[in-house]
Amino acid sequence: MPIVETRHWPDEQATHDFATRLRDAIAADADLGNAFIALHGDLGAGKTTFVRHLLQALGVRGRIKSPTYAVVEPHTAQSGLAIHHFDFYRFNDPREWEDAGFRDIFAAPGLKLAEWPEKAAGHIPIEDLAIKIEAMSDDTRTVILQANSARGARLIKGAPA
Repeated sequence: MPIVETRHWPDEQATHDFATRLRDAIAADADLGNAFIALHGDLGAGKTTFVRHLLQALGVRGRIKSPTYAVVEPHTAQSGLAIHHFDFYRFNDPREWEDAGFRDIFAAPGLKLAEWPEKAAGHIPIEDLAIKIEAMSDDTRTVILQANSARGARLIKGAPA
């Protein structure tokens, strides 16, 4: 049975703080660096903003953009951890899954972050942690965390509210 927890992020600083706590959890438990985190929410909900904060917390330098057109952007954390940021918003052709080597990326070690995972349903594995972000106002977000694995539960436990 999945673990579900609802949180309230009153501002972008709360997004940053949660990303920092996730970084700390990953640093404390190397296996968490192999997690698959799926991000759900409407356009403008804050999915890419969350990813940007997490990648910066993990020590990724330089411009961090949404891979809307490229579908995936590879990054390397300061620790050497491989990170792949997917945006499946424009994913339409199942052949692209094989042609682009996404199966290999998901099978390899490293952190996988995916926006719009429902567009790749049937191709991607079940996420360890699903994060649903709902915009309540310009700054306020309601966030639902759902752990679908022991790894996901450890991520939630390692990033307390």
